Amino acid sequence: MVYLADPARYEKMHYHRCGDSGLKLPAISLGLWHNFGDTTLLENSRQLLRHAFDLGITHFDLANNYGPPPGSAERNFGRILQEDFLPYRDELIISSKAGYTMWDGPYGDWGSRKYLIASLDQSLRRMGLEYVDIFYHHRPDPETPLKETMRALDHIVRQGKALYVGLSNYPAAQAREAIDILNDLGTPCLIHQPKYSMFERWVEAELLDVLQEKGVGSIAFSPLAGGQLTDRYLHGIPPDSRAASGSRFLNPEQITDEKLTTVRALNALAERRGQKLSQMALAWVLRNDRVTSVLIGASKTSQLDDAVGMLANRHFTTTESDEIDAILSGAK
Repeated sequence: MVYLADPARYEKMHYHRCGDSGLKLPAISLGLWHNFGDTTLLENSRQLLRHAFDLGITHFDLANNYGPPPGSAERNFGRILQEDFLPYRDELIISSKAGYTMWDGPYGDWGSRKYLIASLDQSLRRMGLEYVDIFYHHRPDPETPLKETMRALDHIVRQGKALYVGLSNYPAAQAREAIDILNDLGTPCLIHQPKYSMFERWVEAELLDVLQEKGVGSIAFSPLAGGQLTDRYLHGIPPDSRAASGSRFLNPEQITDEKLTTVRALNALAERRGQKLSQMALAWVLRNDRVTSVLIGASKTSQLDDAVGMLANRHFTTTESDEIDAILSGAK
């Protein structure tokens, strides 16, 4: 059945300017880290992408190693793109990244010019694209000179293989240096993608100030702390949850009694606000204009509905903000 996008899709979403650029991103972006690899039914992935776009989510975020196995998320996304979304390509922001291990040997990881250019070429072939809208360096490389990595990003834009470039997981001082190098090269950094949630607030110390000073946008990944900031763990660890699955990204040791006490207190406040804990957690990350978008994962279309539903109640009173800070001050 031919996919026809909801004609009212742009009425449902808020769009924020990304730093000092001309680009706007949806408040909610969809990450394809999980649930789009070969271990997931393609039709489920298709329905998630269709539903997201119908809700006004125009930004789909990938990386070379997303799957599992690595590369499969881009390949499956490319198939769905060709079959469903080609008429809408110019309405989409498609991003990819390179910086983690992708293939064997010394040239399949980190931040060398050889790796970044080869990786993006592979990503474009997998997705059937001539260019991505945003290409990120996924993490800092402790051995490759930063100038080499940034020159590779500049070269990629000049080749026409990416419209914009960004950084991910860079600490504040290194981000500042990288942004300055890109500015000198004539290819400004569009965006930074850090991990940021109620339980991981490191960006507030310096990074957000640097990005604001430099006119760079930001998009927060893991805003729900791997599912901890949802109603999933209110009563302990369900046997079918990520924490119980052996995931290296969330394990039972992280779900402490102190953490559960914090989550339950936050959930009580969310209920008083008339929303789910997950919605309040997303709204909290977006409370600061320096955050352009939140990047969520989803395995069900209802999770997308919940995320977009947050936009109806995304602001906090001073009393609510103070209460959240007090609750989080006891989090372990």
